[in-house]
Formats: sequence, structure tokens, C-alpha cells
Amino acid sequence: MSAEASAEASADLRVVGFPEAQVPLRLAVQVAELEAQAWPGSTPGHDPALAPRTLLLVDGEGTVAAALSLLRKDIRLGGRTYRAAGLSSVVTRTAVRGRGIGGRLVAAARAELAADPAVDLALFSCDRPLAAFYEAAGFAPLPGTVLVGGTPEDPLATDAPGFDKAVPAAFFTGAPARDREAFTGVRVPLHPGSIDRLW
Repeated sequence: MSAEASAEASADLRVVGFPEAQVPLRLAVQVAELEAQAWPGSTPGHDPALAPRTLLLVDGEGTVAAALSLLRKDIRLGGRTYRAAGLSSVVTRTAVRGRGIGGRLVAAARAELAADPAVDLALFSCDRPLAAFYEAAGFAPLPGTVLVGGTPEDPLATDAPGFDKAVPAAFFTGAPARDREAFTGVRVPLHPGSIDRLW
């Protein structure tokens, strides 16, 4: 495909979003297939307590080019409660990788979170080689920060042996520099409930 055809195909894509439980079946099946290819053996879906929202890039015929989930929860840190959101299950159809489509969807997700007055920050983990991908979409790394998910009995931390994770973030508060500093280089407990992918 020529650069012009690639740009034209990318321009035909539109971002659509749904609460995870309300994704139309035809789209949900495609998302599940993309996730199964990317993470064989994984179980689709997220903990409903995290208010999962699915964002998709879809073409005019209803083919999903890229998908991700936005998860929300409150995080208590330093005597303050932050209304946090995170990205999870970010995936692009293999046939269209390398064309900026995944980055376009991640940037759209960041813009949606930044415009939501009910979100103070976006915070998630990714494989370290993917950190530049998220930086290009407007997220900045939090050096030394460790996210701890799982349960109190079975915690799962981003610095666990065998993990090579980075923690990208974006702050949308009235004092983003102060809040970034509060989250830099600390262990952040994410939730006392079930383990969820990336969160």
C-alpha cells in the first residue's frame, strides 16, 4: 500500500466508544479476536468495578483497526484521593500496524480523559520497549514508580521479577507538576480486589 493509500485508509477511521458491557456484538467479537491474537489464553473483559469503557478505531464497514479499554478507580496517595484512569488491552490489527493507527487511538483516549472533569490523572503500566509509543501520544514516564495490583494476599507489582515495565502517566489536575512529583518514585497500590490486566 502506498503512503497516500495508507493515509487515506487511516483518515477513513473513526473513534467510537462504549461502556464495555454495551459494545455491539459484531465489534465485541472482533475485539476479543484481536486480544486473543495479542495475548493467547487471556480472558476478555475487565472488572466491572473499574467502570471499563472501550474505545475503538473502526472503518466505514465496521472493521476494528485498533482497540483499548479505559479503566477508572480512586487511588489514595499522600493523604489525597485521586480520580484515576488507566489504559488496558491496547491492541492494533496486525495488518495495519506501523501506520500510526494505534498511536492515534491512544492519543484520542488521552484527549478524552483530559476533557473529563471527573479524571485527575491517567496512570498505567506498559512493557518498557513500548514507553516511547505512549510518550508520542502525550503520556510521560514516572521514573521509579511501581504500580501494585492484585490482592493484599497476592500482590502483583510492576517491578516483580521477570517484569520490565514502565509507568506512563498524564496529570489533569490544577497542579500537575506537584501531583506528578507525588507519584514519582513511589509504590502505588491500585486496588484491593481482583487482578486486572495492566492494572
